[in-house]
Amino acid sequence: MTAGGVDAHRVAEIGKYRVLLDPPRADLMALVEVAALVAQVPMATINLITDTEQHQIATHGFDASVCRRADSMCDVVLDAGAPVIVPDASQDARFRDNPFVTGVIGSVRFYATHQLVTPEGVVIGTLCVFDEQARTITDDQEKALVSLAERVVDLLELELRTRELSSSVVELEDARAELERSNEQLAAFAGQVSHDLRNPLTAVTLSLKMIEEEVEAAADDQLEMTFLLHRAIGGADRMQSLINDLLAFARVGGELQRGRVDLAAVFAEVQEDLATALAGATVIVGELPTVIGDGVQLRAVLQNLTANAAKFVRPGQPARIEVDSVRLGDRWRIEVTDHGPGIPADHRERVFQPLARVNDDIEGSGIGLTTCRRIVEAHGGRIGLTDAPHGGTCAWFELPD
Repeated sequence: MTAGGVDAHRVAEIGKYRVLLDPPRADLMALVEVAALVAQVPMATINLITDTEQHQIATHGFDASVCRRADSMCDVVLDAGAPVIVPDASQDARFRDNPFVTGVIGSVRFYATHQLVTPEGVVIGTLCVFDEQARTITDDQEKALVSLAERVVDLLELELRTRELSSSVVELEDARAELERSNEQLAAFAGQVSHDLRNPLTAVTLSLKMIEEEVEAAADDQLEMTFLLHRAIGGADRMQSLINDLLAFARVGGELQRGRVDLAAVFAEVQEDLATALAGATVIVGELPTVIGDGVQLRAVLQNLTANAAKFVRPGQPARIEVDSVRLGDRWRIEVTDHGPGIPADHRERVFQPLARVNDDIEGSGIGLTTCRRIVEAHGGRIGLTDAPHGGTCAWFELPD
């Protein structure tokens, strides 16, 4: 590896520890104090050496500073691979002209240092002890210096691993929260499948029974037979599409398949699927826009709101349902209005909660509006209930452009 490559590797390793710009760490300050006491010298420091500078990240006996790498005494012996012990730096050819020795920066005489080597084998700096008086240290003190240099790296690694672990814990918490959200959606949509498919399945079953009756009567009217068969197959195909798309939506945690959705065409399909539920009802459809969204999911919303409007009627009166839209700035508001008994204001938010029911006498699972809210909010919109002008309920949802 070239000198530039070695420096780049060293800078990258130092960067992982995040100590060059942070305030001095108490654990590293305590360790250099121990190093000075062990060597019985007044000063000690931990130096990290980048491609251009020497950073004193913890010191004892003097104030930390940053100097040019060219002025660093430790840079001279950075690749020594063993402790360097210099009784009098002013008498050593390697150091006698160094500004830390000549008095320009300092007046170092005794100098002892050992390299800081990461687990990847990269030398990032030194643990250094020194004195302005010439002296030496014993073999035991030298061994202690080596051990303390290793502890410096241990402390740096410990903080790094703790930080990585904390980040992993946050990621795991985020993943757990997302899993819970996805599981909730999966449970809601599993119920949604049975809830939304009951009406098209009823239409299919009814059509097939009528075909059976026609066959048993040896019907001569093949046109009627063809119509009934077409209706049954169309309902079955839409039911299969709805099953596949709803389950796919749940499996991927709520990812929408966005595209241009003609709500007028979608509502025509909804009316066909709800033919049995809407029997005898008056359905008035205004202008419905083309929006950007997931067609299958938006169809589920329209189907739920329309089925609800068909169920909630006043005693002895047929259902009357009005479906329309209005432009509100940068969004479309779709309204499904009934002429039923209405929903009390203090119940309008509660009915969007899972399993909430307004009237236990009316068939339903209590999950339709919950799922509608999930779908609309996934599109970046809103949904709610208000009073209709004639006393019924207006169920509305808004979709942004």
